[in-house]
Amino acid sequence: MQVRLSLNLSIFFSLLTAVMLTTTTTAAERPVRVLILDGYSNHDWRLTTALIRGFLEPTGLFAVTVSTAPPTKDAPGWDSWRPKFSDHDVVIQTCNDLGGGPSWSRAAQEDFEAFVRGGGGIYVWHAGNNAFTGWPAYNEMIGLGWRKKDFGWAISVGDDGKLNRIPAGEGRDTGHGNRLDTVVKRLGDHPIHAGLPREWKTPDIEVYYYARGPAQNLEVLSYGYDPRTQMNWPLEWTVSFGKGRVYTSTFGHVWKGDTQPERMRCAGLQTVVVRALQWLAHRPVTFPVPADFPTAERVSVRGEIALPGPR
Repeated sequence: MQVRLSLNLSIFFSLLTAVMLTTTTTAAERPVRVLILDGYSNHDWRLTTALIRGFLEPTGLFAVTVSTAPPTKDAPGWDSWRPKFSDHDVVIQTCNDLGGGPSWSRAAQEDFEAFVRGGGGIYVWHAGNNAFTGWPAYNEMIGLGWRKKDFGWAISVGDDGKLNRIPAGEGRDTGHGNRLDTVVKRLGDHPIHAGLPREWKTPDIEVYYYARGPAQNLEVLSYGYDPRTQMNWPLEWTVSFGKGRVYTSTFGHVWKGDTQPERMRCAGLQTVVVRALQWLAHRPVTFPVPADFPTAERVSVRGEIALPGPR
């Protein structure tokens, strides 16, 4: 009897191990579940979402869904708008209340905070960095944002790559000069950047100067030069928030009247976005460096992005 019990337990644990291995393999191989949050912004949020989907979905690495927030608190569905963040691995946040949109409901904010603290990933897409000044946890997540000069720390980068913390009240409000082709200079060896050139040029972007915030648990990944201030400023950074990961960059500006902006067709941007989403989802960064990746001397702009239909 004892022998039979031991044998049965052995079979049971073998089967259990096989099931666990199968489940782990399946989870690792399935597409990264990405939720794009849009609905209002002082930028063209509809085109932003379409362009993001247009270059992400053809990779086959992502299952992309969209949640569009009602534009005002009086709009139908406002009271019930609570995306189920936990059904996704990464959220791309494009909402921006600078255009007159509302702050999210406290219930939606709490869901978002819990998602990130529990290990979720957030890609703060360009204008999303400008949003929700009065939401303390959001300021912690983004680390640095489009804020007034008395709001918090700013960070500049020396020509030697050393970071300089600028206290509240010094310098200017957050801003940017004219959009221009900018050399992206890497700092460190973050997994998102593994195998990329140390410097590469991206077209027609905004270099934010004096982005401000708590700047806690923050790692600057790259920087660029701003002619107006004659200083270097962060272009990409990450923040750890609980068990979650947050990535922000100033890439990806889509303005009203744009159609197929070169800055969204940049081979560098498209590569970095895919790699950032893999990292945010706690996956290995496996997306290869393409042959057309830009160099420090030249930009690399791909053909028009095929826009998907409405979803």
